[in-house]
Amino acid sequence: MDLQNFDWQSQKIIVTGGAGFLGRHVVAILEELGVGDVVVPRSKDYDLREKENVLRLLDDNPNTTAIIHLAATVGGIGANREHPGIFFYDNIIMSSLLLEYARRAGIPKFIGIGTICEYPKFTPVPFKEEDLWTGYPEETNAPYGIAKKALLVQGQAYRQEFGYNVIHLLPTNLYGPGDNFDPKTAHVIPDMIRKMMEAQDSGQDFITLFGDGSPTREFLYVRDAAEGIVRATAFYDDGAPVNLGSGYEISIKELAETIAELVEFTGELRWDISKPNGQPRRQVDSSRAEREFDFKAKTTFREGLSEMIAWYKQHREELNRQFST
Repeated sequence: MDLQNFDWQSQKIIVTGGAGFLGRHVVAILEELGVGDVVVPRSKDYDLREKENVLRLLDDNPNTTAIIHLAATVGGIGANREHPGIFFYDNIIMSSLLLEYARRAGIPKFIGIGTICEYPKFTPVPFKEEDLWTGYPEETNAPYGIAKKALLVQGQAYRQEFGYNVIHLLPTNLYGPGDNFDPKTAHVIPDMIRKMMEAQDSGQDFITLFGDGSPTREFLYVRDAAEGIVRATAFYDDGAPVNLGSGYEISIKELAETIAELVEFTGELRWDISKPNGQPRRQVDSSRAEREFDFKAKTTFREGLSEMIAWYKQHREELNRQFST
């Protein structure tokens, strides 16, 4: 399936969250493909938690052919534990309102972006899409995961009742240039990179990390995830959810050791076992994505990490000023 063979020139696509980490890469690919009009609503102009703003966004953009819904309230384990109510409400209300009024407006396709956190805590590895309902999500991020899972249910219900072309994609943990390095909300990779480099600067000979290092994760390079989303936008039309992953599983301990090597941090890695580990293992089966819309991740983990670290070094001073204000 060649992306160039799709009629991108006739498309008008709204990308919510298009100015965010993943969204910027999705927008870049759409623009490279020559999409006729890519609309990136900003939260300061359209707070999608409010019905009137959703209606105004759709009214302001007639003839939209698809919505890629990336906007979300997200964060790492600490942020999820501190703000479970906000994470649940923001995500469920944005998704529900946007999907309902996109359907009413007759927008032909809605691409819902879910999360690996939708899966049960003890899902057999590799995670298969049919395992989504075999148990309850891991407790620290269950409110977020369930809110995103509701979008899957809503989309399937709309497909059944209205014949609406809603799809649901499940990217695994993302990383890459432009990731969120905010100490309050960063996920594990940017958090480790920042901590190690700050320790180097201060002469500190150790850093402390959450848990015991035993859980595993599968990380997907952000540009690869963006390509998967664009491929699904062009070629996928089915109610079954679809995993997007890289196929590479790594323990948090090995991850920390790899980052330490790449940033040349020689200090001790200490583990705070009073803090939660999160889900014990994560690795997904991405065969449905490869079969349905020819998606396969291209970037090796070490290559992606090296690019991410180089980006952070280049933008570090600017980011530090941003997070200190």
